[in-house]
Amino acid sequence: MELELAGAELKSVLNRLRRAQGQISGVIRMLEEGRDYEEVVTQLAAAARALDRAGFAIIATGLRQCMTGDGDGGGTAGDREEARTRLEKLFLSLA
Repeated sequence: MELELAGAELKSVLNRLRRAQGQISGVIRMLEEGRDYEEVVTQLAAAARALDRAGFAIIATGLRQCMTGDGDGGGTAGDREEARTRLEKLFLSLA
């Protein structure tokens, strides 16, 4: 099951991942500087939310492609159902 992200979808996911990357770098720096634990945990939570949102956006795109038959050459109904089931499991892994 290949995911096709294009245009605005790709840009949105990449922006979320870059934001999370920056937040994680900030957390590392904060720890190295001995910053307050509440500030560190707040930044960790923000990074986790950014990663979760990127994951949900990817899954939503995959589900949309699965339901419309895009991205898999059409596939059979059974193939689409199997892909949908796998995407649901991925969704639940983030929930």
